[in-house]
Amino acid sequence: MGTNRTVVVTGAGGLIGGALVRSLREDGWTVRTLVRRKPEDGERDFFWQPREEILDVRAFDGADAVVNLAGRSLATRWTRKVQQEIYDSRIKGTTLVAKALAKRSPRPAVLVNASAVGYYGDRGDEELDERSEPGQGFLAGLCQDWEQATDPARQAGVRVVTLRIGPVLAAEGGALAKMLPAFRLGLGGTLGNGRQYFSWIDAGDMNAVIRHALDTERCRGPVNAVAPQPVTNARFTRTLGRVLRRPTFLPVPAFAVKLMFGQMGREVLLSGARVVPRALADAGFA
Repeated sequence: MGTNRTVVVTGAGGLIGGALVRSLREDGWTVRTLVRRKPEDGERDFFWQPREEILDVRAFDGADAVVNLAGRSLATRWTRKVQQEIYDSRIKGTTLVAKALAKRSPRPAVLVNASAVGYYGDRGDEELDERSEPGQGFLAGLCQDWEQATDPARQAGVRVVTLRIGPVLAAEGGALAKMLPAFRLGLGGTLGNGRQYFSWIDAGDMNAVIRHALDTERCRGPVNAVAPQPVTNARFTRTLGRVLRRPTFLPVPAFAVKLMFGQMGREVLLSGARVVPRALADAGFA
């Protein structure tokens, strides 16, 4: 594909979405964003409110592609209310977009939809690729429903790519930005026993993966958006400490993580999955 194409992006205010929008616009794409505030630019911004099933479908007029990255942050203690908000922000939003695309004629050719490595649950050191079975727990169930919510678009003939995204590392935001203050003070340490796998991806590579999904016709279905070298929490901690030239000898016991963060701590911080990007490797993606 060349330039002069139009893409609609949700979640453009986030770490991944913001970088993607800048990258696409620099390369000549027309980028429209779905926003939950009053649109500031009637040519670029279109209102939506997934919880109320409100969507300005004019955003899709003449669009070639859609990238759906919207979803409430997981990085907080999960009360029942927060879990429902996390779930609704992903499932209702994706369902709304997928159904809207199914009704369009002509419709965008591709929907690149976020998912997460949480799909696999807590799997120890088992190597996992896109053919692996889903795991157990809130996150695993959420990701399964999230991916299934794209079905209306897929059934209408849209090429759908579901990106199972690992923690995105960037100094300016995301998981790494939250870790850096403690590590710079010499307060970083392993979480629990440190044996849980951390399937990460660099922010620049994350942007490239989305661009690959947009441009590659044979890319469809689940794609693990992770680096080829998943590492244990202990190894990641040692590496980050070495890069920052700070000690990392203050481990956080599992009971303390559970006490501070509850279920989120158990499923996100103390659990791990050794995920590899098989589909990307098979496609020759570097």
